[in-house]
Amino acid sequence: MIAACGKRKRKSSSSDDLHLHVHVQVSDANGIFALLLSSLSNIHQPYSLSFINKCLFKIRPSLLLSQSSLRPILALLPTLLSLASTHSQIARRVADIIGAASLVSLEVNEEIATDSETVNGLISLLENPKRKVLLSACNAILDLSTTTFGQQQLLKFSVLDKLMMTKQLTFLRFVFLQIFKRVKSVCLWSKGNESFHSLKIGIREDELSVAFLNATVVLINACDVEQLQNIPRSLSEPFMSLLKEIRANVSDHLVIRRAMKSDEEGHLCKSNIGVNNLAESIFRLSINASQCTVSLPFEVVQRGLFGTSDTSFEDFMSNYWEVSPFLLTRTLKDLNMYDMFNPFIQSLNWNGSVASLLSSILQGPVSCFPIASDEQNILNFLNEVKDRLGCPIIYEQDIRVVKTESQTRKEVHYFQNFHPDCIKEPLYFTIDDVLKCGKAYKEGYTVALRGLEFRYQSIAAIADTLALMFGQPSVGANLYLTPPNSQGLACHFDDHCVFVCQIFGSKQWTVFSQPGQMLPRLYDNLCGSDIDCTKASRREFFLREGDVLYIPRGFPHEAFTNSGVGDGSTGFSLHLTLSIEVEPPFE
Repeated sequence: MIAACGKRKRKSSSSDDLHLHVHVQVSDANGIFALLLSSLSNIHQPYSLSFINKCLFKIRPSLLLSQSSLRPILALLPTLLSLASTHSQIARRVADIIGAASLVSLEVNEEIATDSETVNGLISLLENPKRKVLLSACNAILDLSTTTFGQQQLLKFSVLDKLMMTKQLTFLRFVFLQIFKRVKSVCLWSKGNESFHSLKIGIREDELSVAFLNATVVLINACDVEQLQNIPRSLSEPFMSLLKEIRANVSDHLVIRRAMKSDEEGHLCKSNIGVNNLAESIFRLSINASQCTVSLPFEVVQRGLFGTSDTSFEDFMSNYWEVSPFLLTRTLKDLNMYDMFNPFIQSLNWNGSVASLLSSILQGPVSCFPIASDEQNILNFLNEVKDRLGCPIIYEQDIRVVKTESQTRKEVHYFQNFHPDCIKEPLYFTIDDVLKCGKAYKEGYTVALRGLEFRYQSIAAIADTLALMFGQPSVGANLYLTPPNSQGLACHFDDHCVFVCQIFGSKQWTVFSQPGQMLPRLYDNLCGSDIDCTKASRREFFLREGDVLYIPRGFPHEAFTNSGVGDGSTGFSLHLTLSIEVEPPFE
């Protein structure tokens, strides 16, 4: 027949023939699988790798149509991943298939995660120098991490070590250095919901950086304490520093309008990592950080609070502790003594301007949630508050702006929309609210900031040492900035003992005698307790810079500032209170 026609029909090559089959049977996943299996069995043929890549491309869309078509492909994943180290296109296709299959159902996700060869092979793709392969691998890891079981299997095979590793892998080091360069380009985006929880982190024009950030943060937040402790510090601490850099940058974007504007500008690679997720990762990594707060030597704190005498602390415990107020006045001979508050004072960058002082105190304000002093498992606390971590400061919980009216002797809040008895939603402070604090100060209001032991490492060191000295679980620290001729809090008593430390300026204190024989217990409800001090004896104390006043729990007290007191001060006051919570078992 060929001779009669006078023409010889060209025989198609094997590669073309196979390529034809792909087009003919594109909708037949089983047929493509058979061709894929055939190619793998003839892997040394010159066309096989190219054909495998085309088969993988064609078969991925069918994965979501039928779970029955998945099982054969899942069985081939370890074999396909073994080719990935030398063939980047196949590596991308396999990672994309793993990611797509992981989202089909919980059963398929668990099946993939149970296969140690597949999980190890996927993690090994993080060593690939190709950006597209790394991106596909990160996305597949994220897809597998959508279930708790998938997360734990990835952690079991040390995926975080690979994600954080920057010393041995030159390319990953380059990626993270690029993120460092781009922290100025980090911002927040929102889908339009104006709640804090809707804010997500984005990095302009760097999809790979976002993928790495996504995968690493999700898996860090899935770790238990033991898994966190198993992360080498040489990896966790540099990565924690990176997260802090990003966190510091996005803190300026916590105003919703600016976040939404960034979303509209385009060229923004959006992550699903919220501000709270980022804060949770920093919290978790800090559990195992070598830079944890180091307590001060006992003698430093004892000299600062009780004087330089060797018996000062013993004398205080014998004669004043929970019995009577105690005043330590800074004298000239103490000026050369090491001041335990010096690091904190230096961090305030005080230049004589109250405006700059306010700016320093409220710079990058983040809410600090109180931890119960009897909490044994730090991750229990974290699970309770993790949805709110990293949020702006909350009125009443973190900050109060208040003054006591001279006629009514009642406290008045500057922010009138705050009603402590009926508030349903937290009042988050915006940047505008922070700026209003300066105006409130000029109108006679005291700015009170809570939780300094969580905000300043120098204060944390003092608080930890003081807790150890008194054998108590914790010590809190608050800061009060009061303008001249003003009173912040009304007369009250506390359920904890207080050391008032005068940082700047001066203040007049009145401490009344204890109204009852029983000391208030920690967490007693003191609201509504009327204090009648008309018949109580009183003691007056005038505090200047460096002075310390001890007030036992249960002793009513109040304080106010004057101007023109003759001590050379401008009449304002900045003081710090160290609060010793006396737990019932220690009474």
